Amino acid sequence: MTRFRIGTRKSTMALAQTEEIARRLQAAIPSLDIEIVKFETTGDSDQTSKLLTHGGKGGAFVAEIRRAMLDGRLHAAMHSLKDMPGNEETPGLVIAALLSRDPPGDVLVLRRGLSLDEFRKDGGRGFKIGTNAVRRAAYARRLFPQAELIHFRGAADTRIRKLDNGELQRLPDGGAVGPADALIMARSGLERVGLSDRASFDFAAADMLPAVGQGIVAVECPSLDWETRRILATIDDGAARSCADAEREVLWVLNGHCNSPIAGFATIDRDQMTLTASVLDEDGGRFIEAQRAGPADRPRELGRAVGLELLANGAAELIERSRPRQCVTPCKRGRA
Repeated sequence: MTRFRIGTRKSTMALAQTEEIARRLQAAIPSLDIEIVKFETTGDSDQTSKLLTHGGKGGAFVAEIRRAMLDGRLHAAMHSLKDMPGNEETPGLVIAALLSRDPPGDVLVLRRGLSLDEFRKDGGRGFKIGTNAVRRAAYARRLFPQAELIHFRGAADTRIRKLDNGELQRLPDGGAVGPADALIMARSGLERVGLSDRASFDFAAADMLPAVGQGIVAVECPSLDWETRRILATIDDGAARSCADAEREVLWVLNGHCNSPIAGFATIDRDQMTLTASVLDEDGGRFIEAQRAGPADRPRELGRAVGLELLANGAAELIERSRPRQCVTPCKRGRA
């Protein structure tokens, strides 16, 4: 049997996603002897700081596992595609497989005993919404203008435990916020950890556009390891790859930073693709959106057109205004 080592974070959701990769590979190539190698990344061990402290999601959840691949300790690694910056260079690595997309949207999760009608009354006045995503916070300020948005970190199951137990979220300065009354989370993440029943409301894409790549599991490997690339090609989903190419092209064109409030979502109907992308300011006051349709077999061209339209309508100014002090230089150009 051929030994095949896949790296992943230790969280419940990351392990579930990696086990799905292993199942698909085993079905495609029964002779593989798959070993799942668990990593505790800085983003997992530090549940207090904002992610940009560690270089955004790329630094917090991706960098350590990538080093292990480049050092030859791993054949491949699992990532949630939305955690992989689309506008940074990744020398020596390639996304060799994308699994078919799970439900891409966001959901509202309420603490036990709080009804949706009660929460939505008067624009969320008197309630606290927990999220770490600038994109989700910006949309939430538009949908629930009277609610208080608070910084809230942790793996999917950890966040729900904090919500149910009324726990405070510790802050980097030693203070704390909360407890939260509601969370905004990815539907796919809840399903992966067996907590889909906690979703009180599914946001339509028109109301809360998903993050680029949300719901897609990516498998990365060294670009010159042709045997590993051949193995991973057996589980690559063509539709997911086309949508990912279009959405991530928008990121590349916009050249955002590690905290940019950028959203993007592509769908395919027969031979046509529709791509919608948006850039928001952090308080939700200004909102720039572009949508175009084109041939599904030319996703990058469609993504480029949408990205350029956003820039023409002022997206660069919003991105620069939201740049945190810790993120002092633009991200590298290139396609991850």
